[in-house]
Amino acid sequence: MLQSRSGLPSKSSSFYPWFIVAQLCIVGLLNYLDRMMITTMRSSIIEEIPMTDAQFGLLTSVFLWVYGFLSPVAGFLADKFNKSRIIIISLLVWSLVTYLTAYATSFEYLLVTRALMGISEAFYIPAALALIMDYHRGSTRSFANSVHMMGIMVGQSLGFIGGWLAEDHSWNFAFNILGGIGIAYAVVLIFGLKDNKAPGEVSVVNTQVDKADFVSVLKYLLRNKNYLKTLVLWSLIGIVGWVIGGWLPTFYKENFNLSQTSAGIYATGYFHTAAIVGVLVGGFLADRWSRKNRNARILLPMIGLCIAAPAIFIAGSTSVLAIAVVGFMLYAFTRIFSDGNMMPILCMIVDSKYRATAYGVLNLFATVIGGIGLYAGGYLRDMNINLELLFKVAAFLLAIGALTLYLLNRSVKKQVKMEGHLSGD
Repeated sequence: MLQSRSGLPSKSSSFYPWFIVAQLCIVGLLNYLDRMMITTMRSSIIEEIPMTDAQFGLLTSVFLWVYGFLSPVAGFLADKFNKSRIIIISLLVWSLVTYLTAYATSFEYLLVTRALMGISEAFYIPAALALIMDYHRGSTRSFANSVHMMGIMVGQSLGFIGGWLAEDHSWNFAFNILGGIGIAYAVVLIFGLKDNKAPGEVSVVNTQVDKADFVSVLKYLLRNKNYLKTLVLWSLIGIVGWVIGGWLPTFYKENFNLSQTSAGIYATGYFHTAAIVGVLVGGFLADRWSRKNRNARILLPMIGLCIAAPAIFIAGSTSVLAIAVVGFMLYAFTRIFSDGNMMPILCMIVDSKYRATAYGVLNLFATVIGGIGLYAGGYLRDMNINLELLFKVAAFLLAIGALTLYLLNRSVKKQVKMEGHLSGD
């Protein structure tokens, strides 16, 4: 690949950074499809492997626990070693686990495979996003990240494929097919996915890490006040995301007397379509705006949350189905601006050598706290708390998230001004 004097890809090789994104889109799709499809083939599995609802729920819980707690370590290793190799090995291992899941004959076997899935998949996201940032260092950063996020979201929405294959063939067949596809694609990536060998990006943040060991990097991150703001933001978004995703079908069904099928269509079909369009629009607008305002990648998500919060509040309070659908679609469209711009925001406030670790820690908090939020929502439901109140709380949390981004924007502007003053600019 030809390089310019600055070390960035030259015009004659500018297709390769986007080729990287395209390859990772498929990996991201497989990542979420493989983890989500087990929930859509529940009936087929428990017919052959009897288990209680609690045991079936534990299969997903174990995955999330392992995935969340390993994410910081996975990110640290991605910062330290070859990102593309970590991605390929991660895909190969979780695809092999998916394939072997087809031969499960007991609950314990399934539980082990879900734990192994959590271990292997934890290594993908931090490495993939950091690799995209290595190739997209200018005005394409947010859109490149958003395109990859689109691949992940498509994978989420295709989770029904597992149930379809299980009904038409068997649940074993579904795991065999999708696991085999992942293994084959991992082999293909050996020839197409490479790390960026250009000189490293000059960090915008001064590092004070004496030793580049895991504990020292964690201390560095947790002493970074701007990073702590993103940690608060990502945790709030995680809570709201789990609550909305987990209870929206129930809200539609109960509040508007819809069938389970109709409620599912409103809660997933319209919702995910709006989110997919939103993540692309948010990335595109942030990149365009960043040419004139260096903090655009902070400001656009802030504006998005300012729209998303009242949209949820109104949608959760109305008795008119059309208003509820539009409100939740507007929430899905604007809240997702934060997802497309989170890694680019980290590039502004965290040393370039520790981006993957930083995202891994965010993943841990979002997974753990989001899961707590989902459980808390169920607990409140058991106490006969109306979903309308739950959505109002979610709107309030998004408003706090917008305030957090406002404070982050002020802090980054102040830091840039101070650095400019010290340099004599």
